[in-house]
Amino acid sequence: MGHAMRSAILTIRDRLDRVGVLISGLCALHCLAGLLLVAGLGLGGEYILAPAIHRIGLALAIGVGSITLVMGAMRHGDALPLQVGGAGVVLMAIALFTGHGMAEAVLTIAGVALLGWAHIRNLRQS
Repeated sequence: MGHAMRSAILTIRDRLDRVGVLISGLCALHCLAGLLLVAGLGLGGEYILAPAIHRIGLALAIGVGSITLVMGAMRHGDALPLQVGGAGVVLMAIALFTGHGMAEAVLTIAGVALLGWAHIRNLRQS
């Protein structure tokens, strides 16, 4: 593989890791803000906590996370981000099938925290 091709692949992987960090953060923020607004103020539950928004965002985070975790492990030979991020992906996948509510939010936040850490570790090893 030529230098230009290797550089292009690294750039794509780094961008995916950055997108993964962004999606993970937005997902956690969505859960926390939604719970606070709905539970604390009784506002916007039908929009902020709409199950479709959560499922689409979570599925996107799982997809991007899975791809970048494997790419990072192949590139660095470091299995730790793959293992920690993989645990996060599993928690997020369970959240997809959990009824909408507190358990779903806890699983999602725990999952995106683990996955976000793995993305950051991959970026630091670039």
